[in-house]
Amino acid sequence: MFKGILIEKDDAGYRAQFTDIQESVLPEGDVTVAVSHSTINYKDALAITGKGPVVRKFPMVPGIDLVGTVTASDSDQFAVGDAVLLNGWGVGEVHCGGLATQARLKSDWLIPLPSAFTPKQAMAIGTAGYTAMLCVIALERQGVMPEKGPILVTGANGGVGSFAISLLSRLGYRVIASTGRPEESEYLLSLGASDVIDRATLSEPGRPLGKELWAGAIDSVGSHTLANVCAGIQYGGSVAACGLAQGMDFPSTVAPFILRGVSLMGIDSVMRPIADRIEAWNRLGQLIDAQQIDSISHTIGLSTVVTAAADLLAGTVRGRLVVDHSL
Repeated sequence: MFKGILIEKDDAGYRAQFTDIQESVLPEGDVTVAVSHSTINYKDALAITGKGPVVRKFPMVPGIDLVGTVTASDSDQFAVGDAVLLNGWGVGEVHCGGLATQARLKSDWLIPLPSAFTPKQAMAIGTAGYTAMLCVIALERQGVMPEKGPILVTGANGGVGSFAISLLSRLGYRVIASTGRPEESEYLLSLGASDVIDRATLSEPGRPLGKELWAGAIDSVGSHTLANVCAGIQYGGSVAACGLAQGMDFPSTVAPFILRGVSLMGIDSVMRPIADRIEAWNRLGQLIDAQQIDSISHTIGLSTVVTAAADLLAGTVRGRLVVDHSL
């Protein structure tokens, strides 16, 4: 038996609770990990609350991120005592994840915990920071450099948005932050944003093409917001799209792409090859300010995860939630 969040679905309905979990719930894998820290992402919150069809197998331990220590291994890649990190791979959806004190995983999904970070710091970054880094790398590879013009970051108060602002500003970009919480402007400016705009200017249906305002953008919102972002990108600019907080629809036209040569790049973090993951985490180690990690995140215990997930979906959580399994 071990402690964790267990999601069940049966004749009694859909429910998630903090409880004792039988080891038999854990699926097959060649590495067993004592999980010390996890986090709550938007996808985790959807899974825990049942607000989205995230979980596809029951019972399920949610949690798409985890850090821990290997306690048993049938893999040549990892030995007992190794500190490891996992992001994505369908964990928390079809394979029991990180919001429990034990996990059994496939070694091909794991990377060593980067030496630049403590377990808590790695989870403060988590899939949000790792995804933000993938977005920044994608913009760089498209030639969107600081001298080309400002970069728009939507969903700025969320995890991806917070890290995107911090990473871009440290690389010398001028960052425009879009948020539905203007009262958090001081926080966004402290991360490195140059200006803050109200998301209402982007969230309603707009014109196929607008003024050329930004050299690039990182969007975690989707729907009308993403359509308006594309319509406002400068000639030859690029957008990295990684989320769907407003919706998974894309009510746009081809105008930005065929008249301005705009590139729209989809950023997947779940099934990303190991080499890309290591590159992203190495870059994070070079760019992330440890003090800023603390300002972006706060820590909770496993027993409060269900409530925290509802708060996250309600939009009342700023930045990142780290789950310390010892609390």
